[in-house]
Order: sequence, then C-alpha cells, then structure tokens
Amino acid sequence: MAETVTTPTSDPEVPRPPAQDPPDRDPSAGGAPPAGRPRRSYAKLAADESREDYSLRYAPHSFRRWSPGTVAGTALGGIAYLADFAIGASIVFAYGFTSGFASILTAATIIFLTGIPIARACAKYGLDMDLITRGAGFGYFGSTLTSLIYASFTFIFFALEGSIMAQAMHQAVGLPVELGYLVTTLIVIPIVFRGMGALAKVQAWTQPVWIVGVVLPFLVLAFEAPDAWGAFASFGGTEGAGSGFDWIGFGLGTGVALSLIAQIGEQADYLRFMPAKTEANRRRWNLAVLAAGPGWVIIGAAKQLGGAFLAFVALEAVGKTHALEPIAPQIEALKPWLGGLALPAAALFVIVSQIKINVTNAYSGSLSWSNFFSRMTHRHPGRVWYIFLNLAIALTLMEMNMFAALGKLLGFYSNVGIAWITAVAADLVINKRAGWSPPYIEFKRAYLYAVNPAGFGAMVVASTVSILAFFGLFGAYAEAFSTFIAAGLALVLCPLIAWATKGRYYLARPNTVNGPGAAPADERATHTCAECETAYELPDIADCPVRSGPVCSLCCSLDADCGDACRKDPARAAGPVLLPVPTVPGAVPGM
Repeated sequence: MAETVTTPTSDPEVPRPPAQDPPDRDPSAGGAPPAGRPRRSYAKLAADESREDYSLRYAPHSFRRWSPGTVAGTALGGIAYLADFAIGASIVFAYGFTSGFASILTAATIIFLTGIPIARACAKYGLDMDLITRGAGFGYFGSTLTSLIYASFTFIFFALEGSIMAQAMHQAVGLPVELGYLVTTLIVIPIVFRGMGALAKVQAWTQPVWIVGVVLPFLVLAFEAPDAWGAFASFGGTEGAGSGFDWIGFGLGTGVALSLIAQIGEQADYLRFMPAKTEANRRRWNLAVLAAGPGWVIIGAAKQLGGAFLAFVALEAVGKTHALEPIAPQIEALKPWLGGLALPAAALFVIVSQIKINVTNAYSGSLSWSNFFSRMTHRHPGRVWYIFLNLAIALTLMEMNMFAALGKLLGFYSNVGIAWITAVAADLVINKRAGWSPPYIEFKRAYLYAVNPAGFGAMVVASTVSILAFFGLFGAYAEAFSTFIAAGLALVLCPLIAWATKGRYYLARPNTVNGPGAAPADERATHTCAECETAYELPDIADCPVRSGPVCSLCCSLDADCGDACRKDPARAAGPVLLPVPTVPGAVPGM
C-alpha cells in the first residue's frame, strides 16, 4: 500500500499522505500476524498522519518533498521567542556587561559546535532528536530519560514564553496575569492539534510582523539615543558586579545561556523533513541545515544582547523588575516615534512572537511525551493527546510564577541538558569516526540494547557531578563553571566508555535489512508491516523472527508480547528474515 503525496509548491504547508486505515481482518500466514492474533489497529488519531506527522518513527522520503530553503525558513520561524530578551537582560543585570557579553558569546559557540553534527544527522536520516539519541550511544530505554529531559525543556520554555505573553496582555488590555496564563495555553491548541502543516502556515504568515517588530525598537534608539550603546558597554549591572570581567560571573552567566542548548531538539523536529541531499542541491542543503540547525543560536545570541540593551535603556523609566519583562522595554523604545501607539504595537509584537514559539514548544513536547510513554506503556493513543499533558504542566509552572526564578531554574537545567547534547555530539563526531559506533543511526528496538553505557553512562555521570558542583559542593568556582564540567565530562566519557566496551552495546544484533553489509536495496521502496499491514519505507522496517516477516518500527516498539526474542534468542534471530516484494512497482526488494 504505497503512500500518496502531493508535490509541494512555494506554500510551506506539509503535503499529506492519506490516512492509512487498513481493513479489519485477521491474516494468518506469510508474514502476517499468526492465526487467532488480530492485526494491530491504531487509534484513529494515531493512524492519521495528517496530525501524527510520523511522530514516533522515521520520516519517509515520500513525506519530505520540500526544498531545503522551505524547511530552513519554517525551522527558523520557530525561534522568534522573547525568552532570549529576558535571559540576556537577566545575565547582564546580574553580572555586568563585560562578563555577560563573554557569557553569551561563549554559550553560543558551544551550542553552535554541538549542534552541527546533530542537525546533519537529523536531516540526513529523517529522525527527530529522540530517535537520534537512541542510536547515538544511549540505547532503546536509555533514551527514555532524555525524552523526559527534552519534555521538561519544552514545558519550562512554554511556561517562560507564556508568562511573557501574559505580561503583554496585562499591559495592553488589563487582563489579569493569572487569566492570561490560561489564554496563552489554550490559544495554541487548535494549531498544534493539526500538525506540522498548520505550524508551517503560522510561521510563514507571522514572519513579516515579527521582523518589523524586532527591528523597529533598535532603529528608533539608533536615532533617538545614539549614545546608549556606549553607556551600555560600561554597564556594571544592578547587583554591584561592576563593569570589569569577573570569572565567577562569566561562569554563572554562561550556565544560564547554555540552558538553551536543547533547542536543537526543536530544530530537529523540522530538520527531519529535509529532502535527501543530492549533487544538484548539495550546496543549498548544507547551507539550509547549518542555518536551521545550529545557526539558530547566532540569531539567539543577538537577541540576548539586544534584549539586554533594551532593558538597560528602559531601566530608569520602568525599574528593574519590569525591565526584565520584554514588553516594558519594547514600549519604552517605541514611544519616541509611536507615542500612544507604542503599547498596542509592542503588545502585538510580543503576542505574535510568543505564539510562534509556543506552538513549537507544544508540538515538540507532544513528540517527546509520545516517545516516552510508548516505550513505558507499549501504547500509543496518538501524539495529540500528549499536547494536553505538556500544556497542563506548563500552565502549572506559570501559575507558580516560575518567571521570578528564571536564572536559577535555567542554570540548574543547563547542567542536565548540556550533558545530554554533548554526549550525543561526541558519539556522532568521535565514536563513529573511530569505529566504536555504527556508521549509521540505528533507532529501532529490534536491534538496540536497552541501555548503552557509552552515551547514557556519560550523561548520568556528567550531569550528576555538575549538579553537585552547581549546588556548591566543590566550591565557588566549580559552582560557577558547573556547565563546563558537564560538557567536559560528557565529551571525554562518551568516547572513553565506547572504547573500553569496544562498542559492543550499540547493536544487540546485526541489522540485515538496511544496516552495514546488507544487500543493496532501494530505501524508498515500501514494505508492508506484518503487524499493522501498513506500508513503510525500508529504513523504518525491521526483520522480526517472532512475526516471521517485516515489522515497522512503531509496531516493534509497542509489542509487549514478543519478549525481545530477536535480541535474546540468537537461534531465532540467526539469519535474515526475507522481506516480501516491495509495494512500489519496479523497486528493489528489501533483501
């Protein structure tokens, strides 16, 4: 049953294959479920790819048919958030301009370098961050912890962005902040529920408003307060840090800025739809992946510094508390030109910015929760149900006023996030080149150990030590540089453990379908899963000795009855299970 797609035009809407809901029958032989065992039938929402967007599996070539530029533009539309403004302002206010400036640039450099291999892997293999993590040193269940880390990133930043939006609505129309939190939560649900196509449209339609809104305040200040930049460069903060460089302030500030390192996961949720790289699109593909992957942090660092500058200019007029809220500095910057229209213009900009990022936060959160619960419960009711779980947690954080504890919360979170991302990057850059890790990303349960100590062990050790340092156990300097400890340990331990174990925990058994050494095959050919009777492209297929045929990666993940026989019983898994002739006419069979 081949997938039907529509060739995309300049409209960034994602093309949709029709929902695949095979007839409800009970096949009994030839690669189908055994007699008496009904085929797997997914819930209606889980079976509808117009909403699922291949959320727990490989994104097939038939689904990623846009140009590299379209994918990159959509991905970059999701980084319009104003948390960067608040983060940059909080760093510079706490540690002064010199230390804050160095912190922001150092964090951006680390994020950029770790993001390059991850972005390229996601775009090349059509996989999201969770699936990349599985095969890049963490194992099948080892990556469940990182799914929680990623989920926490999405709801923490949803709460942060939602708080900023609620502040804007309070300023603009007097809406109580507590009620604003609820409005900011509910407004994104219809968009996120519809999937990536709706997200792409929102990003495209709102981009002109956002560009004007982000540039205009700096344009006004360039004419109205040309000396402000000079004064800002000598700003010593509001906590008495002074205008000179301070190592403690530099380390603490870098830790706060590094909390954004997990943003590469949200970029990956778009990058997995990048078309295959060819000789014809090679240059555009590389540029698009670089821009939409690690390139986001260049814009992010600029926004942090810009947000700090706007807050500095507004500090005397609005006070420290309101200067850290992006809406107030925006209003103050626009007043000289817009007068009474400054408030509605600033509010519109803030609301548009926060909708652009929070639809992405909610969408990515639904993916991470889906990945977590599918492995823990062997059930998948559909991605859309987890939208409500993610938003409920985010709303609770907003009502608890997490915005007031911004610096401490993000500083703590960055210790875990950087240990995870650095371990994955170390596997992709070092372990694979050294031959300790397979040369491709294996994400299917059928071939993975439950836990791989190379990446998982490195992350646990690195994050544990860095968190102890963060809470002051090893002294003031170790506390300030806890995130550097996390990054350094993860970078060293991941290759060291892979070398010490000779890479034995990456593959529980050889992938005879499309792994190294498998017979040449057309990876775009679709093969019918013996469990759900739906056709998927070859990279999403595993050979299953229990089902005596091919199974798709999601059916493999959700199987609670097989007992992992393919990995635990070498006799049953010995030799390849031949795949049936692919369903694409003229394609090469899977084996």
